[in-house]
Amino acid sequence: MPLLSISLRRRRAQAPFLLLVAMTACGTLGMHVIIPALPATARALGMSIGTAQLTITLYLIGLAIGQLLYGPVSDRFGRRPVLLVGLSLFTGASVVTALAPNATILIGARILQSIGGCAGLVLGRAAVRDGATAEKAAGQLALLTLVMAMVPAIAPAIGGYITAYIDWRASYVLLALFGGSTLLACALLMPETLSQPSTSRRSMVTAYVRLLRSPRFLGYAVGGACSTTAFYGFMSASPFIFESQLHQPTQRVGLYYLLLMLGVAAGSFGANRVAGRLPLRTALRIANGLGILGASLFALADAGNMLTVATVVAPVSLFMVGAGMASPFALAGSVSVNPQAIGAASGMYGFIQMGYGMLCTVVVETWHPGAVYPVAAVLLGSALLGQAAMSMALRAERRP
Repeated sequence: MPLLSISLRRRRAQAPFLLLVAMTACGTLGMHVIIPALPATARALGMSIGTAQLTITLYLIGLAIGQLLYGPVSDRFGRRPVLLVGLSLFTGASVVTALAPNATILIGARILQSIGGCAGLVLGRAAVRDGATAEKAAGQLALLTLVMAMVPAIAPAIGGYITAYIDWRASYVLLALFGGSTLLACALLMPETLSQPSTSRRSMVTAYVRLLRSPRFLGYAVGGACSTTAFYGFMSASPFIFESQLHQPTQRVGLYYLLLMLGVAAGSFGANRVAGRLPLRTALRIANGLGILGASLFALADAGNMLTVATVVAPVSLFMVGAGMASPFALAGSVSVNPQAIGAASGMYGFIQMGYGMLCTVVVETWHPGAVYPVAAVLLGSALLGQAAMSMALRAERRP
């Protein structure tokens, strides 16, 4: 009987993979599905381009700050109760955004929506690492990233069509329905994956200090942020680039995002295939090299005045292949620095990631809103910085 009880508890501690996908998707879905609706939202609520882009920038700020809270709190109180609170906030705020009568309420609700949605981002990653070694977690996170890449890939296409044929509010209604369904599923099916919650109040404060003093953690976290969320700078400006400069219809813009996110899926699939087969250094060099090449081609297309849909989508898709390949290795490396603070590491990783993405959107929005060259500079500079940060992490790994 004791052995049977232990076996049942172990089986119960494994979160269903599709549930991990759904809970992780909430935060990213809230980011991507509304992007094609931004021009229509701006017109309907009398917002400027810059104010409409604030719904993305402030959402990223909420994702960044919220992850700092969820990580250590879940290390102490468990993944499940913290997740249910976050998903409840996401669902409620999504209802408010769908009914928002003006820009102020919309932006305020978007901040609350992001704080709730980021619970799934932090706790989904932590749940994977709770029951796996660092090597196994890299493969599992790559598979999760692969599936997750398809969710925001499809979301803008759906958002573009429902905006064109229904209304801009339809995207927010979709988020409310998805959040409510995920909340119900988690309440019924989500087990507690944390085997030994922390009992020290001090550890909730000191965990972040220790992580930030680790060159290994900082290298992986900064490198992962530069490789992935630099893309948010492109996402913020791209609706206006595609529609205003390249004269593309709203529903077609969503299909272009599908192609871009397929790049993430391809990179994540590659990471899943090479995890444990290639040395980490080699895999990261390939991933960063693809990102640098894609960003360089995009910058050359802009500098040579050769911008077309193809010369925008193809290079940025290559950048995203590199991002999708680098992300699982960087994340697995980050959350493996301190096995006693996996939630805190996941939260700090997410904070750095989303904070850097927010910085990229601010640079793009304030440098020259709607222009291409700030976006190209952000992508190329981030790819080069990501390579340097990953190299620092790898050097720290080799030290005793």
